Amino acid sequence: MKEFWNSRYAEEGFAYGSEPNVFYKSQIDLLTPGKALFVAEGEGRNAVYAATLGWDVTAFDISEHGLAKAMKLAESKGVSVQYDVANALDLPYEERSFDLIVFVYTHFPEGIKKKIFENVISLLKPNGKVIFECFSKDHLQYNENNNSGGPREESLLYSLQEVEELFAGFESSYAKQEVIILKEGVYHDGEASVVRYAALRASLKIEV
Repeated sequence: MKEFWNSRYAEEGFAYGSEPNVFYKSQIDLLTPGKALFVAEGEGRNAVYAATLGWDVTAFDISEHGLAKAMKLAESKGVSVQYDVANALDLPYEERSFDLIVFVYTHFPEGIKKKIFENVISLLKPNGKVIFECFSKDHLQYNENNNSGGPREESLLYSLQEVEELFAGFESSYAKQEVIILKEGVYHDGEASVVRYAALRASLKIEV
């Protein structure tokens, strides 16, 4: 997969555009800036947008070419982000250190998906928030006939129930499966079925 993403991000231009994801933008615009982590962030469009709002931004991806594109985009916007080339199963961050974690089109193999989410969620502070948009399991009927992109293997996609289970213990403010029209670069262009989710991590109980 590393070779695939390096090849895609080595192409001229931004594969998924340089503007932030619409749902993510609608949610982060409501928040007070703090410390944010962007999961599998690709070319940096969402992380860079957060930095323009005053967030302290950290992002990671497996692609060195994604890093290069993100740095180019950040420079063009006059902001800085910390961007690490890292594997989601082995992250170099402290537990409970982020106020916000963002998942935008983060699709992982079934065998490691749950572990990745456990690892990443452990980095979120009590009362921290998550913003999530990924392709739903119903998306297979859409990406065969247009350029909306996304995995063509059902196990890589999400149901709303699965998302709610991955974020067990969170209090959602938005949790829907929706059909939308994507306009995000050349690879997300068309009708798509997605799961959109925003939630607050409940305060952790302190055992005495």
